[in-house]
Amino acid sequence: MNLKKKFSGLLALVLCLSMLAACGGEPAAPEEDAPEAENGQWQAVTLTDQAGREVTIENEPQKIVSGYYITTSLLIALDKQDSLVGIEAKADKRNIYSLAAPALIDLPNVGSAKDFNLEGCIALEPDLVILPLKLAEAADALAELDIPVLLVNPESRELLIEATNLIAQATGTQDKAEALLSYNEGKLDEIKGLLEGVEEKPTVYLAGNSDMLSTATSSMYQDSIITEAGGQNAAAEIEDNYWATISYEQLITWDPDYIVIVPEATYTVDDVLNTPQLANLSAVMNGHVYAMPSAFEAWDSPVPSGILGTLWMTSLLHSDVYSFETMQDAAADFYQTFYGFQLNKADLTQ
Repeated sequence: MNLKKKFSGLLALVLCLSMLAACGGEPAAPEEDAPEAENGQWQAVTLTDQAGREVTIENEPQKIVSGYYITTSLLIALDKQDSLVGIEAKADKRNIYSLAAPALIDLPNVGSAKDFNLEGCIALEPDLVILPLKLAEAADALAELDIPVLLVNPESRELLIEATNLIAQATGTQDKAEALLSYNEGKLDEIKGLLEGVEEKPTVYLAGNSDMLSTATSSMYQDSIITEAGGQNAAAEIEDNYWATISYEQLITWDPDYIVIVPEATYTVDDVLNTPQLANLSAVMNGHVYAMPSAFEAWDSPVPSGILGTLWMTSLLHSDVYSFETMQDAAADFYQTFYGFQLNKADLTQ
């Protein structure tokens, strides 16, 4: 059922109550009484979100709902976790929340992109909601209640930067966003400099989390992790914007130098090494099958800490110019700086 029809009665009731309040309740506060931002008086801002919608933020958001794990993690990095009143489902499965902002785990959840709880979101009385692009219909329903909603689509490094700046402007945290983005850009420049003159570019097969025969194509964010780390994506010939399912025969034809399993996979390195069909692969025979660390966040996705996926991959493919110990130090510095906790280096594996 269309969300707007489903909740039309609810919208009408809320609007009616608003009209009654306007007639008999306290008058609305004038604009000049808007809450102050950290650096002075808050100024209303009109933004264009990643769905092309114009959204006006009249006052500094005090109650934020984030229906997307990427933006929830970003809000922690921007030091806005205390403003969150609701987040996406399965928060207890996100290690980064337990480590950096454990109070988030107990917040009301507003469901997922597949099953968003619109009524629950409205009940939290947010003054800013951040949702993934897939929830455009829910955003329209919330907008009818004058609840500002930003739709984001951080599916690439460039789009993540855009989403970061968008959310920073909406929450008055531009300085923190600039520090985060500058840090990540600096690390990319560092790796680029270290790899200058390195001619060897090992081929990497990046195996998906649900099936070892699912792989990231050249159109995906994960491809940039491999190429920025001085490698070649074994599946580069496939142009698709989603995970591609291949055959054992195709993987044997590619014969990658390395097989890397993404975080949160349902199978292990040993499962790959013990798969009879893959016994003669170069990566298997040389023991070059690895699982990307999963103790913090899924570094293969465009999260604020995604730069660490590139650093980890570089230490794997080119340890002679960028050691694993250097990568551990960089990860510890990142999480201490932007998430406020001390990383246990033993949780980082290669």
